[in-house]
Amino acid sequence: MTQDQASGLRMMNQPNNEKVKVIAVSGGKGGVGKTSVSINTAVALAEKGKRVLILDADLGLANVDVMLGIRAEKNLSHVLSGESELDDVIVRGPKGIGIIPATSGSQTMVELTPAQHVGLIRAFSEMRTQFDVLIVDTAAGISDMVLSFSRASQDVLIVVCDEPTSITDAYALIKILSREHGVFRFKIVANMVRSLREGMELFAKLSKVTDRFLDVALELVATVPYDDNVRKSVRKQKLVVEAFPKSPSTIAYHSLANKIISWPVPEQPGGHLEFFIERLVQRPDHHEGNVSE
Repeated sequence: MTQDQASGLRMMNQPNNEKVKVIAVSGGKGGVGKTSVSINTAVALAEKGKRVLILDADLGLANVDVMLGIRAEKNLSHVLSGESELDDVIVRGPKGIGIIPATSGSQTMVELTPAQHVGLIRAFSEMRTQFDVLIVDTAAGISDMVLSFSRASQDVLIVVCDEPTSITDAYALIKILSREHGVFRFKIVANMVRSLREGMELFAKLSKVTDRFLDVALELVATVPYDDNVRKSVRKQKLVVEAFPKSPSTIAYHSLANKIISWPVPEQPGGHLEFFIERLVQRPDHHEGNVSE
């Protein structure tokens, strides 16, 4: 990142120098319920008075707006092309959460060019929308952009379910983030489990492998139960936290939201959003060619 870009970031105008909590939600593979965790947690946070913004960072296969039944006229591609500002593409979801939609089915959006990186910096530096929590819903897999968003965030939530491929892929993501990107703390969400015990056993399976081979710290922050109400809410194009406020999964999301509120925000000059974007555009040279292997 050039000095000009860095100095531009220092002018970011988050009112009263408020600290923004930035959380990446990832999973290593598709089908683990990562986006559902992101959106339901965002709404649970909004119900507790937090201003929440979701960045749909699945740049080739957007699904946040689709899951919510929201028609987005503009998306992140319009920002990166210079046609729109970030504030203009934000759409509002349940409880007033903001969503920055990504494009769907656009191969050109899967990896950002250096020019688009600069555009992303400029877009965030000029944002006027105020928020307390930024949730980055990453793509599946271990692409360069997934790693970049995860490395840049303050907290990394890894969503896993009780399938061998989910555990294997989560381990692969944790391994690359720890060994090549300097991320050593991970918060684990055990999703679609039959009981608290099953969630703890799932966490133990993942911990056993990471303890043996990696120098990382894992923390189980949520066990979200398998809940028939989730499927019912999807058919209604609503979130389970909205449609079934007393369901077991809704209770789990509110518990996770309470934990997120309690997590400290590191002191960074100019607010954590600035720090997030600076880290997002730093691309370590030593592994740049092999992170997707």
